Amino acid sequence: MSKSVSVTIQSEKLPDGVVLAPSGEIDLSRSPSMRAQVAEVMKTAPKRLVIDLSGVPYMDSSGVATLVEALQSTRKCGAKLLLCALTPRVRSILEISRLDTVFTIVADRAAASSD
Repeated sequence: MSKSVSVTIQSEKLPDGVVLAPSGEIDLSRSPSMRAQVAEVMKTAPKRLVIDLSGVPYMDSSGVATLVEALQSTRKCGAKLLLCALTPRVRSILEISRLDTVFTIVADRAAASSD
């Protein structure tokens, strides 16, 4: 019996959007929690969704799928999705899958807020 494990996600309001900062690995057991958090944020119709990945040491394919779904949600709403502060392992996963060319990736929250 598999049970969903929640991921700790800090949320911070921006003048034009929201920053979500998950902490811990985003894998098959934790991605549903992340997906639910993104869906909740998108209900508020932000112009910008920043996902700060500095606290995510590892992400499997379900975590990557969650980011792709977030990108689709933001595009559908006319919002902008930015990923920032990627750890080397997460950056590598996105590069291997060539998704680094699909997502807008910036160095840190300051860059994401001014983009």
